[in-house]
Amino acid sequence: MSRGSFEPLFLKSMHELGIVMNVIKQVEEVAEQNQVEQVKELTMEVGEVSAIVPELFTDCFEWAKKKTKYMQDCVLDLVVLEAISYCQDCKKNFKTTQYAKQCPHCGSVNTYLITGNEINIHDIKVV
Repeated sequence: MSRGSFEPLFLKSMHELGIVMNVIKQVEEVAEQNQVEQVKELTMEVGEVSAIVPELFTDCFEWAKKKTKYMQDCVLDLVVLEAISYCQDCKKNFKTTQYAKQCPHCGSVNTYLITGNEINIHDIKVV
């Protein structure tokens, strides 16, 4: 792999790596406080418009977990939440990724995102 082709992938994954490191820090602290032996599974929810690239997030997680005390054998379950917007004029929901900000029902742009930009730790399974 040439240096030029490596740099864009590395730069793209920096965002995900920072988030992964923050998540791991939080989970490790919870594990320490609760005196668990191991974290076996971590379920994360990420919105489809959260700026997280699931494949890069997973790759970063697999790399980073090897450097942890409690999560070395942890399985990541990444759940992608659909982006849904709400129209304040016609009071209907619609798929954000399909229609962006404009309501497909009435044409209004008086809309806002109600789900799809989350990054949540949903569940931690331990032994």
